Amino acid sequence: MLEPSLRTTRCPYCAAPSVVERPPRPGVPEPAFALGFALTHAAAREKVSRWLRSRSRFTRNGIRSAEPGDVHGLYVPAFLYSALAKSSFQATIGEHYQERESYTTTENGKTVTRTRTVTRTEWRPLQGELEGYVADVLVTASNGLRNEELEALEPFDFRALARYTPALVSGWVAEEPSLTRDACLEGARQEVGELMLNRLGALMPGDTHRDVSHDTRLDWESLDVCLLPVWVLPVRYAEGEEPLRVLVNGQTGEVHGKAPLSTWKVLAAVLVGILLVLGVVLYVGGGVG
Repeated sequence: MLEPSLRTTRCPYCAAPSVVERPPRPGVPEPAFALGFALTHAAAREKVSRWLRSRSRFTRNGIRSAEPGDVHGLYVPAFLYSALAKSSFQATIGEHYQERESYTTTENGKTVTRTRTVTRTEWRPLQGELEGYVADVLVTASNGLRNEELEALEPFDFRALARYTPALVSGWVAEEPSLTRDACLEGARQEVGELMLNRLGALMPGDTHRDVSHDTRLDWESLDVCLLPVWVLPVRYAEGEEPLRVLVNGQTGEVHGKAPLSTWKVLAAVLVGILLVLGVVLYVGGGVG
């Protein structure tokens, strides 16, 4: 008996770990690669404890002193994308130059003429092409791990990437892909578009630039399922409140979570700030009077 979203389980009689190899299903590709855990559960728990203690004083009561709950190691499916990107781009390049100019001002009741150095920019159009290989773009294939959460846990060290075998995930919770390949392919292409825009911005000549746009064609696309190591820790900080979910990169120890702010603490801080400003204004006004 195994949930459709999982590919690993433990025998209810002897607790032996098992990996269930299902028949191929349309739209659900098999894992091609996996990254192993390099961070122990004790180390992950300690990192979350430090992360909680470092939260802002404006978070809700109990968060900074809370203790992480049970640590769960999970292999999360993601699509690993690579392609050859060929971009035709346009931009406006700015070159700074300096010149002297005259201006008038009033000194001791008299109008005088002075000179100063000002910086101006000469703008010129630029267009061209950029070609390069884009590799190791990750897009979540799990409904349980949003793509922005996966991005917050990155980067992963792909030098440790291994071909998937059942032995790599035996004894762990391993999730099956729950998002379609086509949806993840579209997400990967969008990320590549943003990546190429950043590359172009870094390569622009001149002193400044604006209006960078590009039309990118992607060839030799590759999209494979990769299982990523993630520690999941629930944190209960108050009775009646939903536990805070904190994620830890099972390789690097990068921690991600969203500690909710206390509305009353924020309002109190704003009120104190307003009172301080009013006090200063009244003090200065009284002194001038």
